[in-house]
Amino acid sequence: MLKSPALLLAAAPAFLIAFALSAAPFRASAETAVVVPPLAAEAPAQGAGLETAVIAGGCFWGVQAVYQHVKGVTNAVSGYAGGTQKDADYETVSSGRTGHAESVKVTFDPKQISYGKILQIYFSVAHNPTQLNFQGPDHGPQYRSEIFPQSEAQAEAAKAYIAELDKARVFKATIVTKVGTMKAAFFPAEGYHQDYAFRNPYQPYIAFNDAPKVANLKKLFPDVWRDKPVLVADAAKGQ
Repeated sequence: MLKSPALLLAAAPAFLIAFALSAAPFRASAETAVVVPPLAAEAPAQGAGLETAVIAGGCFWGVQAVYQHVKGVTNAVSGYAGGTQKDADYETVSSGRTGHAESVKVTFDPKQISYGKILQIYFSVAHNPTQLNFQGPDHGPQYRSEIFPQSEAQAEAAKAYIAELDKARVFKATIVTKVGTMKAAFFPAEGYHQDYAFRNPYQPYIAFNDAPKVANLKKLFPDVWRDKPVLVADAAKGQ
């Protein structure tokens, strides 16, 4: 799907935008989501500093929006990861031939939220882990479900968690989420992609596909919900 904001808005007639406005609350409450069991055992955080998690699960707009509302997250940046190319931009990644996936780099304070909790939210509300190379209306390997561990401990936790969830048959279908490797750096996406759901809440794509994810986070994970999202724009200003 082409996600140029100008093209999306230009293509959306006024009645569709109005419909999205009225339909968003219904979609949010009706959207299917499930709270998966927490990771059975997790190693304690190492050190006292911030940690990062890199995850891919469809369009990065919605995944970013979810984690921006999670307590303990200090930043959530949309970008590209998983490919071998030493650079990435939206146009080339959208071709599906770069090996990169639309991803989100989540920076978090392990004293406030664990990596296991980050993954629990990922599997519960951020995306559907039983869909391999697509999420909702977006199709292609750039929309795959994949975790990119930033340490051996994260890799072990992710693999163990997927095995636990499959054994418990939490989902009707098998989890297809891969535990990959960072073959190149994480590449932040272009500026217009950052904080996109926050800045464009009435854009039809956001209203139908991403707003329900944020609503489900608030409903199903009230213990980690934060009303005011942590935005990339604010982090850049040092706020």
